[in-house]
This record gives sequence, structure tokens and C-alpha cells, in this order.
Amino acid sequence: MPDWFLGTMGFGYKDWSRVFYPEGCRTSNYLSYYSRSFNSVELDTTFYGVPKSSKINKWMVSVPDGFLFCAKVPRQITHEKRLIGVQGELTEFVDVMRMLGNKLGILLIQLPPGFTISEEKVLGEFLELLPDDLRFAVEFRHVSWERQKTQDLLRAFNICWATTEYPGLTNQVKQTCDFIYVRWIGQHGTYDQHTHERVDKTSQLIWWKEQIQPHLDKVNTVYGFFNNDYAGYAVGSCIKFKKLLGFQVETEKIIQGRLF
Repeated sequence: MPDWFLGTMGFGYKDWSRVFYPEGCRTSNYLSYYSRSFNSVELDTTFYGVPKSSKINKWMVSVPDGFLFCAKVPRQITHEKRLIGVQGELTEFVDVMRMLGNKLGILLIQLPPGFTISEEKVLGEFLELLPDDLRFAVEFRHVSWERQKTQDLLRAFNICWATTEYPGLTNQVKQTCDFIYVRWIGQHGTYDQHTHERVDKTSQLIWWKEQIQPHLDKVNTVYGFFNNDYAGYAVGSCIKFKKLLGFQVETEKIIQGRLF
């Protein structure tokens, strides 16, 4: 069986106060508390800029050994410069992220919705810049990439095709390396508050479990992260999926009976 690293996209949401985080828990202690329930987190903050070394150090001391940080590549690289002429920015980002040492998981390259297969050459040239000592996943937001040669390209660089439940995309695991990376996003802006699950996604999560199952003997690690937009409350969604997988869940008393 592969190792599983499951968590949420981000951890510092105000709506989680007194719902997941207990009353009186300082925001500076959120990550430490979060790491009691989950063994990984996808950092959304890195999408908006390279974190300072002081932030990296704080993250490291807040979590136990065995916890992994996954992080989105900055939008300056993926969205603003669209992967062109970004060697300097990429080097700066990966050098900082290396400070996480053995607590660094996967770096996610989230491409813009308008980045199409017509820019395959650009993507290929960018992938050649990626360092061999780190692991990467690519998330495509345009259906034009849904073809065999995309899988061939990623396999050539030993990079994961990130599986994403997002409107307009195909919900299918495409294994291109020795790990799987799944993102449960949903429709942005669906819920005005993120304090509990608004929709019962149990049947869909069972379906996802069945989709992932055939790949488990071919990979060594599965990463999975939930967004608040998926069902209204990322913590609840992740806990539900952990339970479906048979993992121990220690946070139900904190969720105040809001799970389906």
C-alpha cells in the first residue's frame, strides 16, 4: 500500500474558528493544531508570492516529523509570464522551498484556464528547467490537454498529471509517474460561509476511492487536498474521505456533529 497524505488547500480560514479550531486558539497556532488531524497541507499562499525564509522556518517548527507541505508555484511564473523567461523566478522559488527539507512534498504547477495544447512547446521547455531533486505535478485547466501525448510528455519528465475535480474537466486519474495527486476543488464562490458541509458528497467520494484503487499497486504515494468550495467545508470533506479509506479520524468531537 502506498503512503497517503491528505489535507486541505490552506489552513488559515477565519470560518474554521470555533468550528475546527477551538475557541481561544490563536491564528499563529492554527498550523500546529491542524497537523494533529492531517499529515499534509497544500499551501495556496505560495501562489501569490515566494514566502520569506522566516515563514518557512515557522512552518517547519509548527508541524511534527512526517508532515508534508505541498505548494503551488507562484502565479508570476504560471499566469503572468505563462512559463516563458522564468528561470530566475523558478530558481528563487525552489531554493526557498528547499528550506523545508524532508517536510517538502510536491510542488504544483497550476496552469491558467486559457493555457492550451497550442502552448505544448512552451510547457516542454519549462519542464526542462525543473530541478531533478524535487517532485512536481501539473494541473491543466483546459480540455485541449486531454490527449495521450500530454501523458507521454509528463512521463518523459517523471511529472504527475494532477487529477482535479473542477467544472469542465474530466474526472479521471491519469498516472504518469510514481505518485498520484488529487485536488477536490468544486465551483469557486459556491458557498458564502465555510463552517460545515452544505452538500453530501459521500457517493462521489466513494466513486473517487474506486477510481484511485486500481493505481495503488503502481504508485508509492497518494496526495489529496480538499477546497472549501467542494462541499462547503474542506475539513469535513477530508475527514469523510479519510473515514471511507479506513483511516483513523480523531477530530469528530471538534466538528460538532456537522459531518453527514
